[in-house]
Amino acid sequence: MQALRAFEAAARAGSLTKAAESLNLTHGAISHQIKSLEATLGVRLVERAGRGIRVTDDGERLATRLRAALAEIGDAIREASERSNPRQLRVSVTPSFAARWLLPRLGAFLARHRDIDLDVRSSLSLVDFKRDDADVAIRYGYGSWPEVRAELLLSDTYFPVCSPRLAPRLPKEPRELARYTLLRSDDEFWKPWFEAVGLDWPEPPRGPTFNDAALMLQAAVDGQGIALARSSLLGNDVRNGLLVRLFDIDVPAPRRHYLVYPPRLAESPKLAAFREWLLAEIRADEATGGVRGVKAPRAQRPAADRKRPGPRRITRKATA
Repeated sequence: MQALRAFEAAARAGSLTKAAESLNLTHGAISHQIKSLEATLGVRLVERAGRGIRVTDDGERLATRLRAALAEIGDAIREASERSNPRQLRVSVTPSFAARWLLPRLGAFLARHRDIDLDVRSSLSLVDFKRDDADVAIRYGYGSWPEVRAELLLSDTYFPVCSPRLAPRLPKEPRELARYTLLRSDDEFWKPWFEAVGLDWPEPPRGPTFNDAALMLQAAVDGQGIALARSSLLGNDVRNGLLVRLFDIDVPAPRRHYLVYPPRLAESPKLAAFREWLLAEIRADEATGGVRGVKAPRAQRPAADRKRPGPRRITRKATA
């Protein structure tokens, strides 16, 4: 069964590496299982094609049948699990959103809904509800995932933050960032913010890079550099003085947070309760102004650029 799942994942992704990531295995383990399956069947299933793989005709026929069979098995397991524990709601969420937004608030949900047992799993991989052990997911993207329902939860903005331990050497205007270490997170880029403040700069060519935004923000808290933060992930770090916001210019993020689930769960009372709680928490954040706290001096744009539309300029009162 492990070899069949490994082959189906590789055929679906067209990559051993992506298949390994989706199954939480190593590249070598996936390769070994596929070779073992080929030896057992006496049929060539995949061939190398550049940096990826090409599924043979025999392999494509097997993968098509396997896909349907594994979906049936997944449905059977879910039905049995729901009958044995009808209170359970399995939630998949990205590690950064889980650590920085969801988990600090989860006590309120658990206290209010003692009839629901939340099972929270963090993963960077997209959930396949036909195969994976999840009922609902919170995902960051564009909302265009096939065969699922995606409801918008939360939009984001970007702005620089750093530890107050960098004071009194905090930059007073954006161009002074050239003298600082800029922390980077995978597929979250500085260049749109540079453009918003009138700087024709490329992406930072050097400096620490993190595959998870929560790790990047922790590095900023530790004084290792200046991070481009997403508003949804800051939590209370600004309010508690662990981070300070630099400048008062933020840029809307192109991606958003969505509540994603299969259509079969559209009328689920457990899902409805979880959705209602999420939206109530988001409304409460919006009512209190979201990110609040002490920020550094206002950024000054070049005179020729001050009338450009685009990013939002936000004025906030400092709090103790």
